[in-house]
Amino acid sequence: MNVTEYYREPIQKVMNDLDVTEHGLTDFEVRTRQKKYGYNEIQESERKSISQIFLEQFKDFLVIILMVAALISVFLGEVQSSIVILVVVILNAILGTVQQIKAEKSLDSLKEMAAPIARVLRNGQATEIPSKEVVVGDILILDAGDYISADGRIIESHSLQINESSLTGESLPIEKEANVINVAEVALGDKTNMVFSGSFVTNGRGKAIVTSIGMNTEIGKIANLLDSAKEKKTPLQISLEHFGKRLAIGIIIICFIIFGLDILRGRELGDSFMFAVSLAVAAIPEALSSIVTIVLAFGTQKMAKENAIVRKLHAVESLGSISVICSDKTGTLTQNKMTVQKLYINEKVMQHDQLQISNELHHTFLHMALLCNNSVAFTDKEIGDPTEIALVRLGNQYNIDELHIRKQFERYGEVPFDSNRKLMSTLHRVGNRYVIITKGAVDVLLSRIVKIRTSQGVSNITKQQLDAIKQVNSNFSNEGLRVLALVYKEVNSIKVSTKDEDGFIFLGLVAMMDPPREESKQAVADCIKAGIKPVMITGDHKITAAAIAKQIGILKDPSEAIEGKEIEHLSDKELREQVENFSVYARVSPEHKIRIVKAWQEKGNVVAMTGDGVNDGPALKQADIGVAMGIMGTEVAKDASSMILTDDNFSTIVKAVSNGRSLYENIKNAIRFLLSGNTGAILVVLYATLFALPAPFTPVHLLFINLLTDSLPAIAIGLEPHSKKVMEEKPRNIHEPLLNKSFVSQIGLEGLLIAAVTIIAFQRGLMTGDTTVASTMAFATLCLSRLFHGFNCRSNESIFKIGLFSNLSVWIAFLIGFVLLNVVLIVGLFEVAILDRTQLLTIYGLAIVPLIIIQFHRLYFKK
Repeated sequence: MNVTEYYREPIQKVMNDLDVTEHGLTDFEVRTRQKKYGYNEIQESERKSISQIFLEQFKDFLVIILMVAALISVFLGEVQSSIVILVVVILNAILGTVQQIKAEKSLDSLKEMAAPIARVLRNGQATEIPSKEVVVGDILILDAGDYISADGRIIESHSLQINESSLTGESLPIEKEANVINVAEVALGDKTNMVFSGSFVTNGRGKAIVTSIGMNTEIGKIANLLDSAKEKKTPLQISLEHFGKRLAIGIIIICFIIFGLDILRGRELGDSFMFAVSLAVAAIPEALSSIVTIVLAFGTQKMAKENAIVRKLHAVESLGSISVICSDKTGTLTQNKMTVQKLYINEKVMQHDQLQISNELHHTFLHMALLCNNSVAFTDKEIGDPTEIALVRLGNQYNIDELHIRKQFERYGEVPFDSNRKLMSTLHRVGNRYVIITKGAVDVLLSRIVKIRTSQGVSNITKQQLDAIKQVNSNFSNEGLRVLALVYKEVNSIKVSTKDEDGFIFLGLVAMMDPPREESKQAVADCIKAGIKPVMITGDHKITAAAIAKQIGILKDPSEAIEGKEIEHLSDKELREQVENFSVYARVSPEHKIRIVKAWQEKGNVVAMTGDGVNDGPALKQADIGVAMGIMGTEVAKDASSMILTDDNFSTIVKAVSNGRSLYENIKNAIRFLLSGNTGAILVVLYATLFALPAPFTPVHLLFINLLTDSLPAIAIGLEPHSKKVMEEKPRNIHEPLLNKSFVSQIGLEGLLIAAVTIIAFQRGLMTGDTTVASTMAFATLCLSRLFHGFNCRSNESIFKIGLFSNLSVWIAFLIGFVLLNVVLIVGLFEVAILDRTQLLTIYGLAIVPLIIIQFHRLYFKK
């Protein structure tokens, strides 16, 4: 017998199969079973050591290039340059190590969810034992407030209610019973005669026979999935990896060409080699890795202010690539609080805000809803059952205080809610009469109603009126609303029992739901406009999920909704082929969630997954971006995620996507700035080599440009204010390399412009007959033109269209670079000649030419 099918078997059959009596196990039986089944604890595969994780950070190709550059710099005698490079690389490795160690905490949090102790029947006596010593066949004793330490089949239930939200995602407690469920396939949330490890008892008491422990429990299966789920590299990490390889190949080819030309010119072998190596050092953007990290770090700060805390730095950029967002329903798309939506009073359906206190019938309905109710609502907190709190809120909406009403109409008796009866009754004194008020399931109360109260008074209920109530109940249910009937009757006794729950007067129906957040509809619309597919994945019922999804725009047609049990019958290939046809997945298990995420990923999508429960952990880890809820989220969900929402709001994800897209554009522009400048330097060196001219730059010139006048403008470009236009575009293709044809062409043309003005300055310097003056003019023009080029790289549009002063960081970076350059030129530092006024003006005039040409083209020729 598979343990997942014990819900289909009678209690006695389960006890026989597990060889246990109603008195529990004996000590001998416990020892035997511990040898057979092991301990009731979560296990995990062996983890990598911190040193292994640290060393793995150096596998990145761009990091290897930087390490080689540092080594070459040592040979060239540029020790300062190599130290800077090594510091950058080591800091990045430390950051990556810390992030990976944090990410592996999800299983630790899962272990912490286990109850520390369990109460079981052993040798016919109730006894407390450590949770890890629970064995299959133990009989758990359950009371309100208890955490459940293993999976089991309920054998006794007294108003037992269990919160399984961490496993199923359903916020309301589940009413449990011992009856057999004679259905072949049942979702986890519908196994009402089973209990599961990690959930807790909210009401009542009961007993359950343990059917699974440790890794065989539902929470153990989630631990397995968490351990096996692989985190994916972000699109930026993949792009930079490809970029690094292409860059290395390009630089090596150019250096070999320069080396070969130098040899052909008759230059010394050693000098030719060192010159080629110097060029390689100049061509490699040493600061790229640290610039990307700094830009992403600034991005995370901005997002934190907008309620999105990023746990994994590179995840910021991945947000911009998202093409599918798989979102939980409860608390993310909805408000996570039951709210009355509609009422049926006086044979009319009305909205929750259409009641009139002056109307006696409406007034009576509100009073009775608050009297047959144990919940209270204070300014800062609400205590009680979510459905009862919804009724209290309805009363507060009309300025009726529940405590005042209960004091006015004293309660003389109560029959508490019972999952078998599905009713709750209270007895009150109203004037000189005693009144029993009952609320509960419509289908249970219909047969017990004999009269109806309308504006015309109380009269015997007719078949047509009963049919009307049934129809309204059906309509409400089809809209995903939870429906309660409110009835009452007058009695002479001051005692109340279940025998009195008959012969009622019908007062009305109240329909409630956890409503969508006000901003969810707009956020979903923004997603669709940005080419992102919003998908709802929930443990809730299909009807409820579909109703919410339709309201906020996720669901267009009922055929787009599917249940977990239907997914069971689909192979991975079939699911992959059909995944785009569905927008709502209801009643799903953790395994289903991972399969859905993988199916979308295998279709070439970048997937974000939101969640708050333990059951969401594996899918959060599998997704490209795992988004956990900060308010309602479990530690397991948070540890498995890349990002945490402090407001549990779907619209915050959409803002984060916008930030991610803008950050990617900023990083790409920063890379363009670095590479176009380096390209300019390479072309100048290539020109000098081809025409047998002196070296235009010394190694210290190139170091000054790379580490001082390049880094600050690149970082400033990365801080460019976000543009709303990014959300009007489709998600970028993650398979398209960073160095695509158009990007390379743009870098080449801009680099050519910078090279042209630098060569002109170099030639003007050579005309003086002093090679030091020539290299100084070339160095100063290259340096200053790159500083001016920072304005071009802010965007692909003219700076006059995006706002000349909208990014003050670029101006600050420019001024710092300009001042540093002029200090070097005036004082004569770093092997430069002192230039006269004409030469300085020539440098300034030439350096600004690329900026003028590019901006003129963008203003008047670019569509």
